[in-house]
Amino acid sequence: MGNALTPDPSELFPFALDDFQLQAMAVLAQGHSVVVCAPTGSGKTLVAEYGIHRALHRGERVFYTTPLKALSNQKFRDFRQQFGPETVGLLTGDVCINRDAPIVVMTTEIFRNMLYGTPIGEVGTSLTGLNAVILDECHYMNDPQRGTVWEETIIYCPQAVQLVALSATVANSLDLTHWIGQVHGPTELIYSDFRPVPLQYFFGNDKGIFPLLNDTQTGPNSRLKLRRPAGDRQGIPDISMVVRTLQEWDLLPAIYFIFSRRGCDQAVQTVRELDLLTPAESATLRQQVDDFLARNPELYQPGAMLTALYRGIAAHHAGVLPPWKALIETLFQQGLIRVVFATETLAAGINMPARTTVIASLSKRTDRGHRLLFPSEFLQMAGRAGRRGMDDQGYVITLQTPFEGAKEAVRFALADPDPLESKFSPSYGMVLNLLQMHTLEETKALIQSSFGQFLSLRSLQPLQDKLAQLNAQKQQFEQELTGVDVTQAAQYEKLQQQHKEARRLLKILEEQARETRQKQLSLAVNFAITGTLLIMQGKHVPQATPAVLVTRVAGGGQFPYLICLGRDNRWYVITTQDVIDLHAELPRMTAVDDLTPPQDLPPKPGQHRQGSEKTATLAQKIPDFAPLDTAPEVQSQRQQVDELAAQLAQHPGQYLQKSSALVQKQYQLDKINQQIQNVEQELRQKSQPHWQDFLSQIDMLKECECLSALMPTDLGQTVAALRGDNELWLGLALAGGALDALIPSHLAAAMAALVMETPRSDSWTNYPLPVPVEVALGQLRPLRRKLFQLQRRYHIGFPLWLEPDLVPLVERWAGGVSWPELCQHTNLDGGDMVRLLRRTMDVLSQIPHAPHLPSGLKTRARTALQAMNRFPVEEGLED
Repeated sequence: MGNALTPDPSELFPFALDDFQLQAMAVLAQGHSVVVCAPTGSGKTLVAEYGIHRALHRGERVFYTTPLKALSNQKFRDFRQQFGPETVGLLTGDVCINRDAPIVVMTTEIFRNMLYGTPIGEVGTSLTGLNAVILDECHYMNDPQRGTVWEETIIYCPQAVQLVALSATVANSLDLTHWIGQVHGPTELIYSDFRPVPLQYFFGNDKGIFPLLNDTQTGPNSRLKLRRPAGDRQGIPDISMVVRTLQEWDLLPAIYFIFSRRGCDQAVQTVRELDLLTPAESATLRQQVDDFLARNPELYQPGAMLTALYRGIAAHHAGVLPPWKALIETLFQQGLIRVVFATETLAAGINMPARTTVIASLSKRTDRGHRLLFPSEFLQMAGRAGRRGMDDQGYVITLQTPFEGAKEAVRFALADPDPLESKFSPSYGMVLNLLQMHTLEETKALIQSSFGQFLSLRSLQPLQDKLAQLNAQKQQFEQELTGVDVTQAAQYEKLQQQHKEARRLLKILEEQARETRQKQLSLAVNFAITGTLLIMQGKHVPQATPAVLVTRVAGGGQFPYLICLGRDNRWYVITTQDVIDLHAELPRMTAVDDLTPPQDLPPKPGQHRQGSEKTATLAQKIPDFAPLDTAPEVQSQRQQVDELAAQLAQHPGQYLQKSSALVQKQYQLDKINQQIQNVEQELRQKSQPHWQDFLSQIDMLKECECLSALMPTDLGQTVAALRGDNELWLGLALAGGALDALIPSHLAAAMAALVMETPRSDSWTNYPLPVPVEVALGQLRPLRRKLFQLQRRYHIGFPLWLEPDLVPLVERWAGGVSWPELCQHTNLDGGDMVRLLRRTMDVLSQIPHAPHLPSGLKTRARTALQAMNRFPVEEGLED
């Protein structure tokens, strides 16, 4: 593999390399980029070190990027020892050391900012001689706050620069590799699930600690009960019992993950009396701790935490002061701290390998409620177990909780890692920085190069298949309707439907008229005299027959039965319901007075008999008349039916074959066209998931006079130079003049209010808010309300912080108070105060470099920054 420009790995590393390491080094030797996806602790860093050696061998430079300042600081220290202090530089935003060195360690955000000043794909002055960029902890693309920076970095990076992406195992590493190959250049995936130090899983409850999996590590231990937890504290193991067992089984040192600061601190209190060190270890540890306190007497904290530390027990979480955390990490790496109770942030790349990890719970509280861990979160913590070169096996112990038991532990132990998801999201700063260097079309191409776009397009295949199917159906229907006047067919079909409906309505009206007439006739017939002429038709007389009423006989209901002589010379026994018309206005036939019904005619409705010669003469005199149609609405409706029938007879559509089928096909075609429009719209939306956000932010920036004809104004250039949760809010606040008159300590307090997230409700300080700061923040409130309204209008959700409650702490620190005094005036943990102060320092450090701001404001920002940048807030980089 070695040649004049490429060193041989066997000459660089005096030990056997794993296959995946050799494969990755071979890819780099070919000049290609590489994605190395392997478990935590498997030795991915050796691939990065080979990339560094290769760059140095060629007389070129290499950048090593990490997602966290703490990781950058750690790599800076490691590389200085390995390659020499003069060879390594550091850039983390507030720290700049030897920036022109051949090896520069930096946060990913700093590298992204370097690329902002150069057209996409070109090599700017800051990248001259750059051979490779190492992207450590690349799975941080999943991080909602940092993911966008990672994607921008990969998209912007010149193709001539090799990328070395180091990631923990993820489910879709091939997708990541294909995407990098698409937007950057030839890239190969080197994947390994081999762990040099294999893991063995255990489960702990109040009965003890037991193997979690079977002998083949493929399923649960048959001796474990997998019943669902009862929701109470039954079965939960005691922390002291767990630690004692680890000590007895020689499973220390251990990282004991508890997902709350308070839980970590309480655990330290619980086990502080356990002595986990030998006398020699205890003496060594005590010496180092005492030396630390001698150098930093203001950090002395008497009590249980210090007592526990002397016994090899510590807590590590966001509330711990950074100098204490650094000391704890150093002591743990030396094996002098045997148990560290930590939140999951410790799993994020800090070099603190342990023999055992204990995971106290498989669920945790988040901003969105209580949820189970993601498999990758579990695997990241479990991966801390097993020290390469020291342990033959690592141990992972999960514990019973009120909500999770052995069944859930087995599921996590056997789970595959989560896939990487894109967290790409445009920001005001991104919009302005891109538009300073690129046209809108170039910018759109870049936005559409994101990993999210790549994944989105892959997920759109079902929609694309559906669109193709709909277009095929559309083509078939259009062919079948070729040459057909569908409009004419539709008119004829509509006319048929109208005629059908008119006939239906006529039938209803006739029925209603008949029922109404029948009720009237029933009453009239009941009072009619003999000799009255009528027309029979109904249940007992099928055909309409004129007749004359001869007599009545008693019936079975309200009305009597009628005995009539029909014009057909037959006798009928009927009911009043069988009379469909009555002509009382015609003269009655008096001749019936001499008639007598046949004796053999039963007086039951429906009975009829043939008349005699005598009745025949009378029957011939009965007039042949039709029923009177007296309902005008029936006549009107019948007329409409006749008119529609005439129109149908004359319409040319009657000659079309199956006009109704043609109309149905046209209906289906219209429906398919609508479906096509819907699918195309969905495809547009999903295929451009971020472009609309980008355009909305352009509109917002124009509204705020930061853009003019897509070019940043002076105000826009100010905003573009800032970074934060909402660069527009920061830029407008700084440029508006409300902060110009503040002295340095007051300026620091005001800036803290603009970048500090909403504190916990129980947080307090008894320092008062200085009046000038209160006045300045009050002047910013109308601007904040305006931005709220505009962001709501444009559907933009960036935060607009203005939190004054704790900023007096910042003002006092910038004013020079000591750390112990500051701590006495608040209930914030030391780590929280440092984070607030560093966040303020970060924004203060940006002000002097932002164009078009008043020089006095820049000077006061520098002064405030210098006053704040002191121990224990300053970044420590000591070996």
